[in-house]
This record gives sequence, structure tokens and C-alpha cells, in this order.
Amino acid sequence: MLELRPNCECCDRDLPNDSVEARICTFECTFCSTCADEKLGGICPNCGGELLRRPRRPATALQKHPASTRRVFKPAGCGRA
Repeated sequence: MLELRPNCECCDRDLPNDSVEARICTFECTFCSTCADEKLGGICPNCGGELLRRPRRPATALQKHPASTRRVFKPAGCGRA
């Protein structure tokens, strides 16, 4: 099950479950669409994987399976080499 991390690893922007701006890789590294597109070129700086739109969990499922509250913030790793 997806962790649904609450923020962008680059700029720390909030990305709640219902955000259409969240992008993730296969390891669930999470970025906002602006950082994913403009800073990272659609590639995860952690694993080199493709960044795609994160699916949203239905509100009824959130009650039983809430989104993560663990924030990951790594601004030093947000520039592409």
C-alpha cells in the first residue's frame, strides 16, 4: 500500500492525499509537480526512476488506511547533475 507522504522532498510543499500535484517514483520518493518537472526533469534524484502522478486514496479508505505523516525533506539532493 502506498505511504502517501505529505510533502515534496525538494521544496517541502504540502502534498495532501487529494493533491493532483504529487509525483512519485517506484520507491515512493515524493515531489511536487513543479520540482519534478522543472528541477528534476521527471527523474527521481534518489533512484533514477521515472516520476509519475501519485494516485489519490478514496476518502472512505483513508479512515482505515491513513496517509503518512512522516515528512522527508532533502533540498541538497534536488538539483540534477
